[in-house]
Amino acid sequence: MTTVALTDAHQGSAVGREWSGPAPKRIVTGYGFWIFILSDMVMFSAFFASYAVLAEQTAGGPSGLNLFDLRNVAIETAFLLASSFSCGLASIAADTRNAKGFQLAMAVTCAFGLGFLILEGQEFANLVASGAGPTRSAFLSAFFTLVGCHGLHVSAGILWLLTMMTQVFTKGFRPDIQRRILCFALFWHALDIIWIAVFTIVYLLGTAQ
Repeated sequence: MTTVALTDAHQGSAVGREWSGPAPKRIVTGYGFWIFILSDMVMFSAFFASYAVLAEQTAGGPSGLNLFDLRNVAIETAFLLASSFSCGLASIAADTRNAKGFQLAMAVTCAFGLGFLILEGQEFANLVASGAGPTRSAFLSAFFTLVGCHGLHVSAGILWLLTMMTQVFTKGFRPDIQRRILCFALFWHALDIIWIAVFTIVYLLGTAQ
């Protein structure tokens, strides 16, 4: 009798697991987007590896020690880290259906992101104007590729951010929009993590030569 009871209980738990249904769309979407982010990390890992190999190949031209302005880069870093904080506030506001708080936090995130891009664009323009463009050496080719690719991601993130603000304004916090906000937050925080690696490997180590 005890064995039969245990068997029935086991079968009941198995049936319960079988009919538990699929995971919520929010979980599935977040998991799928993490896979995308990991693939992006693989791409950046390849860029970092290329930069590490080519960092000394200056072809007799200037190195990072001669070119990089750490004060400017520190301001860029502060902008991006602050934008990550405001992005987190936007996520909290979205979870509580606080439309005004969401729009304000996203606007601040956008402003910090634009400030980062402006400073980075000025840095690139100054390097090219001084003759240190991407064709000057293998080192500069790797630098412009790595840092420029991150800048393109930030630009895409800002366009995505503006789209989210528009959708929330016109359609509210629908479940599908909430999932997109979740994906945007994951994307934006991932860019901050990549930038910390860029700041450390490219700029800090590059000026410590």
